[in-house]
Amino acid sequence: MHGFRVLSNANDSPNLRLAHADSAGWCGEVDAPITREHRETSTILAQGATASCGAGIRALEEAPDVFRTCFERDRDRILHSTAFRRLSGKTQVFVFPDDHQRTRLTHALEVAQVAVSVARALGLNTALTEAIALGHDCGHGPGGHASEDALGIFLPNGFDHAIWGADVTLAPLNLCAETLDGIRNHSWSRPAPRTPEGEVVSWADRIAYVCHDFEDAIATGIVTADMLPEIVRERCGNRRSQWLGAFINGMIDAGYTTGRIGMTADLADALAEFRRCNYETIYLRQASVRQAEKVIDMLRSLVDYFADRPNAEAKSEPASGVVSGSEAALIGAVTYVGGMTDRFACRQAIAHLGWAPERLPYGMNL
Repeated sequence: MHGFRVLSNANDSPNLRLAHADSAGWCGEVDAPITREHRETSTILAQGATASCGAGIRALEEAPDVFRTCFERDRDRILHSTAFRRLSGKTQVFVFPDDHQRTRLTHALEVAQVAVSVARALGLNTALTEAIALGHDCGHGPGGHASEDALGIFLPNGFDHAIWGADVTLAPLNLCAETLDGIRNHSWSRPAPRTPEGEVVSWADRIAYVCHDFEDAIATGIVTADMLPEIVRERCGNRRSQWLGAFINGMIDAGYTTGRIGMTADLADALAEFRRCNYETIYLRQASVRQAEKVIDMLRSLVDYFADRPNAEAKSEPASGVVSGSEAALIGAVTYVGGMTDRFACRQAIAHLGWAPERLPYGMNL
């Protein structure tokens, strides 16, 4: 189907095609397409917000795009990347989640929603905020945070998903320095990001996972609604939409009254108590610990296997001159295993290690 042809008249081109036969059309008048340069000069940002400028500061210099700002290009590159798509098959909290439970991908989308809501209200650069949020967890390995413990023993400085995501996983995208900085430093244990947009994402990450992980745990039967901390119930409400609204408003209130990226103290205390509750009742429960042990065992075994067989990895180009058991082979194996989805890692353990399904993290449906 080639679309519906519009007959030539005073306003329409004879070459115009429409998607719908009954389309009302758009009769706006534009002297010329609105370019990136025009938008950069006409967009009003708050003092201290990160301005878009040309092609951005990149490891490899690029010519600027005609229509998109540098951070919009970053967002698009992340959105279309293999690493981002693979997040749909990676654990958020529950390995091999049910249809309605979060994955690492849906978590990233919820972080972006929270972060952009704050950034828009405070006059920050929403494109940069969204790019950092969408890319912030692309460095995660399969099986959630257990992958950091699993893979860290093979690297001199350990495996931190934030650093790995910025410096390894997303490096081929040639992203802007500000985007990579926000991804590298989104975790609270890291130095503060150097942009206010990066700091917004740091808060948004915690807000999103605390709220949606508890909701998923209720649906799974791990916790009950009455286990919600009283301070959260009193200050934020009883359901996820209320929790998110309260925490987002707490950040906006703090931002416009102090000029700093943070949260009002009463709501920050509620968020901290909420997070503590999640750790005690969800993340550190015995079933989660046992699952993490299985993930660690599997991933370390896979790294050992592929480090000894650098040419066994599924690559577009075979390894060249990489010696079995060498440092290069080990780094390659960590990179390969760290990029796997949960399901692919389990299938590799069965295919290459000869593992029985019962040795795998439970929940696997082969």
